[in-house]
Order: sequence, then C-alpha cells, then structure tokens
Amino acid sequence: MGPLEGIKVLDLTSMVSGPVSTMMLADQGAEVIKIEPYHGEQVRHMAAPHNGVNPVFYSCNRGKKSVALDLKTDAGKEVLMKLADQADVFIQNFRPGAIDRMGFGEEVLRARNETLIYVSISGFGEKGPYAQSRVYDPVIQALSGATDIQADRASGRPQMFRIIIADKVTALTAAQAMSSALFARERTGKGQHVRLSMLDTMLAFFWPEGMAGLVYGEKEFDVRKLQGTMDLIYKTKDRYITAGAVSDSEWAGMCRALNREDLLDDERFNTSAARVSNAELRKKITGEEIEKWDSVELLERLQEENVPSAPLLDRMELMEHDQIIANDAIERIVHDGFGEVRQARPAARFEATPSGIRAPAPKLGEHGPEVLAELGYATSEIDTLIASKVLAVAKQS
Repeated sequence: MGPLEGIKVLDLTSMVSGPVSTMMLADQGAEVIKIEPYHGEQVRHMAAPHNGVNPVFYSCNRGKKSVALDLKTDAGKEVLMKLADQADVFIQNFRPGAIDRMGFGEEVLRARNETLIYVSISGFGEKGPYAQSRVYDPVIQALSGATDIQADRASGRPQMFRIIIADKVTALTAAQAMSSALFARERTGKGQHVRLSMLDTMLAFFWPEGMAGLVYGEKEFDVRKLQGTMDLIYKTKDRYITAGAVSDSEWAGMCRALNREDLLDDERFNTSAARVSNAELRKKITGEEIEKWDSVELLERLQEENVPSAPLLDRMELMEHDQIIANDAIERIVHDGFGEVRQARPAARFEATPSGIRAPAPKLGEHGPEVLAELGYATSEIDTLIASKVLAVAKQS
C-alpha cells in the first residue's frame, strides 16, 4: 500500500509536465484516471508504438487508467462531471481560460465538490503578454535563462538542454504541490486551487546558484564569469571523466592522485579562495595531467584519495554500472504484450508505505467501461456511449 492509497486523481493533462506529475502519484498508490480526447492525446502519436504504446508515453503514464471521451458532447461532459464529483484531485494544463470554456472551471467543480484539489499548469502564467501563447519546452528554456546557463563558454553561443527539462521540473513541482495541498486538506477539511507555470518553476529551479549574481540588488554581478568552473569534464587516454576538488582535503587528494604534490604549496591554489580566483588555470593544469592517465587507474586513485569523481557514462552504459545495479535503480518488468519493460524505479523509497510501478501505461480507452461501471453506468448505457462515439475503447490485440 503506497502513501497515497485511496486518493483519486482525475488527470486531463497532456504532453509531459502534467502526465509525469500524476504518474508519480500513481507510483505512490493513487488511482489516476487519465481523461483523453477520443482519438488519444498527442504524445501517443509522436513515436512508433510497441503493443499500442510508444516508449515516451509509457514513461509518462505508467500505472494510470485511460478513459477516452468526446468532451464536446453532452454525454461526455456528464461522464467527466460524475468523475470530478468523486475525485480528490483534478489537474489540467490547457491554456488559461480554455478549461472554463469547456465547462469544467474551478468554480463549477468546486460547487459540486467542495474539498477538491484543483490544479492548473500553464506555460507562462495566467496574465501577461505570453499567457495565451502556445508553449513547448524550448520556449521556456529561452525565457528562463536556461540557454544562457548552458551557453558555450568559448564562443558565447546560447545552447539548450537536450532534454525537456522545463516540463519535468514542472512535473516534480506539481507533484509536490498536490501532496502538500492534500496534506493541508487533511488538517483543514478544505480544498483549494493550486496554480503553477512552467516559467515560474524554472526560475525557482535555477535561482539558488544559477542566478546568484542577481540575489543582492546592491551587489549584482555576472555569474557567467564563475560558471566555467562547473564544466568539470576531463579527457583521459581512453575516455572522459569528471573530477572535482572543492575543499582543501579534496585538492590535496587530487594532487597526490596526479603525482603533482608540488601544486600543494603553489600560492595560486593553496586556499579555496585562490583556487576560485585561478579556476581556469587550475582546470588547464589539471586537465593536462589527467590526460596522461588511463581512466580506470586514475579513477581508482581519485577514489582512494576521497576525490569526487566518476566516468562519463553514455546512456547505453548506465544500465550495467555497478552503482546503478547496487541501487536497483532500473526496474525490469515483464508485462503481457510488452515483454521486458525497463523503467527508472521511483526515487523515493518509503519504508512503511512502499511506492512502486503498479501497472504498464494504458492503451487508449483501456479502462473506460470499467471506470464507467464503477460510476453506476449500466452495460447497455456504456454500449450506447461506445456506439455513439462518445467513449472510445481499446482495440483488442
């Protein structure tokens, strides 16, 4: 039994930010009912499927139930209203105002379900010049300073993260916010509306060190001058590694591992402040020394000296790395029709209420008849909804 056992989540989100947030709740025991358009949400159609489900959709929607409805029909709207009446959480990520025009705004649902946690995810917020603009992850990266943080240090050319980082940081934030709102409801008995935007989420994510130069208005500085020290990638004879020495003991250990004890008394590097001031020179010297070594031997020496270090793994290597295996971090599950499916195990390990991957991602409409029957719909009524193309059901394989 997971920590959210008994919680019912009605998920109207699409793409990544909302779906990943509710997937995390499903991993923790919540019943998540994914409400999809009649022909399925967009991510279903963005890659080649395996057993009717593509890998990106699978990794954003495992453990959920799928109900595919035509919400432009009165009958479809009635089904959704009945589901919302029983839900603990209702989450949507349409552009601001769209959900109200659909007839499922917060005030409408609150009048029927006073304790509902209503969650709205937007790209830019609910007001301002971008509020009604279409949004994808690269646009948020552009506006949040991400491309400046990632900029090439030599040329200054802005660069983007090669993953959809804004969506996933928003997902983590939304999952935490939903849990907090549910906890507050346990104390107060009251539901509430939780709003968050991808832009605000990314600014908060970057702020602690990425925006350090903006913290004090009277001491503003260009943090880009210091960020070069974060690019701790070094080439050995056979592969790339990372190694970093912040404390005096770590620096001493690195010098010993590299057989460069002479650097310990060098005034340019013998204090933490001096190493920061001469960071680029220190990296240059360190890099030249590291390039003389084989990676396995050097990493062993660095570990013996308690210097933080590791090989740079490519994505095909990480499955077989000893530490990842020791953590049991990648779960391998055999599901009918899918064969072996690999998923990153939920990172939070609950001792008394274990989280876990409870089911594969659903096929489109897979659980529609089951969910409607639980609402009290008769078999004949469900058949009528299917025949009238209000309710889509999964194709039999």
